[in-house]
Amino acid sequence: MSLTEQIAIAPSIPDIKGPGACGGEDLVRLEAVVLPDHSQVAVKPAAVLRCAMARELVNWVRDDLSPLAATRGTEIVEIDNFDAYECRGRNRQKGGKLSEHGRANAIDIRALKLANGQTVSLTDRTVPRALREKVVGSVCARFSTVLGPGSDGYHEDHIHLDLAPGRPDYRVCNWHVWDPLPKVAPLLPAVRPDEAPPRPGAEGAGAVSARPTAVEEPAAGDPQQVAEPEGAEAEPPPVAAKPAKSKQATKKRREHRRL
Repeated sequence: MSLTEQIAIAPSIPDIKGPGACGGEDLVRLEAVVLPDHSQVAVKPAAVLRCAMARELVNWVRDDLSPLAATRGTEIVEIDNFDAYECRGRNRQKGGKLSEHGRANAIDIRALKLANGQTVSLTDRTVPRALREKVVGSVCARFSTVLGPGSDGYHEDHIHLDLAPGRPDYRVCNWHVWDPLPKVAPLLPAVRPDEAPPRPGAEGAGAVSARPTAVEEPAAGDPQQVAEPEGAEAEPPPVAAKPAKSKQATKKRREHRRL
């Protein structure tokens, strides 16, 4: 099926030649995919691609992706084009082999926007696994190369699709469907609500213990101390009696005066 207005908004653009081996012929600027009900799925930003690559992408959206979204009760309204034509090496490695992006023969897709305004990442682990596996199966059946999470460390947040020339039966489908990450317990406990019952054995701040204070018994042989009633005046302590002067010492002092 050629790229007609019935299936895509994809005006032709002039050929790109260079620098180096970059560029391509029979190029289009894919702006939107037209679905059978005449609604459109926008490609933002518009993707500069070879006509054959654009056509395969359009067929994937019309025949596989849109019906899959319908089974979930929703519609796709936009494709997040992360990268299409760009003259560069693979994985942007300086001096590396020319990427299919440099030939306008590849596209990187990061997410899909749904009719309800929700944006769904194709690599989101929280998306149902069965749904992601169907997407993987659909792209691997159409494109020569599919790279996603777990492929090479460069495609953890988007998927790469291309039609690299080669043997008709040779395909690279390297997109791992990971399970959701385990939930990590919070580092600090949640604030205890005021209406929560007290913890066993714990006393509130400022609370006074209801347990009686132990009274010490007097040791054997110690005199019993009787507590006086509050307000009663305490008897003054007995005054010590002055020691009586020795008669002999007085007599000696008298004799000393006579001398």
